[in-house]
Amino acid sequence: MADKANKHPDNVPGKYYVDNQCIDCDLCRQTAPNNFSHNEAKGYSFVSKQPSTPDEEKACQEALGSCPVSAIGDDGA
Repeated sequence: MADKANKHPDNVPGKYYVDNQCIDCDLCRQTAPNNFSHNEAKGYSFVSKQPSTPDEEKACQEALGSCPVSAIGDDGA
């Protein structure tokens, strides 16, 4: 499970975040491309936009559930 204390500083404020367990597999960016971006220099993904539509919310939940290392968190805020 993702740890909010270890989230990447690139994450925008909000309920979803990516922590330092990210292995940069690209799955979240493929699943929710409107919401996840890539820090190429450091090799990890992060939440670049919190979901603002039901479709984006669904895509973020799918990315969270599909992350192979559980690096995506949802703090429910």
